[in-house]
Amino acid sequence: MSTDKRHEVLNQTVADLSQFAVVIHQVHWYMRGPEFLNLHPKMDEFMDEINDILDEVAERLITIGGAPYSTLKEFADNTKIPDEKGTYEKSIPDHVEVLIKGYRYLRELAQEGIEVSGEAGDSVTEDIFIDMQGKIEKTLWMLTAKLGRAPEL
Repeated sequence: MSTDKRHEVLNQTVADLSQFAVVIHQVHWYMRGPEFLNLHPKMDEFMDEINDILDEVAERLITIGGAPYSTLKEFADNTKIPDEKGTYEKSIPDHVEVLIKGYRYLRELAQEGIEVSGEAGDSVTEDIFIDMQGKIEKTLWMLTAKLGRAPEL
C-alpha cells in the first residue's frame, strides 16, 4: 500500500463502499414484511448513491497517483465491514439496523478522510469526503427516523 495517507484512506473507502453496496443489495433481496413495497425501491436509491460515491473516490485516487482496489478479493481482504449470510429471518427493523451500523462506520471513515486530506492541503479530496459525509448523515437521519429515533450524529 502507498505511504500517502490519502491513498490509504481512499483505498479503504473503495473497499468499504464496495462491500457496503453488497450489504445493501442483500437487504434489498432478503427483506420481507408490510413495508417491503416502500423499502425495496429505496434500497436501489441507496445502492446508486453508494456506487456514485465509490466511483468518485476511485477516480480521485487515480487522479492523485494511486491505484484503487478493483477485485472482489481486494475488496474482501481490505474491507472493515463484516460479511454476513443473507436470511429471510431478519425483520425489517433488523435489516435497517444493519444499514445504520454500516452508514455510521462510513461516516467515521469520511471524517478520517476529511482530516487526512486537510492535513495534506488537498481541498479537492477533502471536499469529496465532506460531500460523502453529508450524504451519509442524511441517510442516517432517514433510517433512524424510520425506527422512531433521532440520528444521534
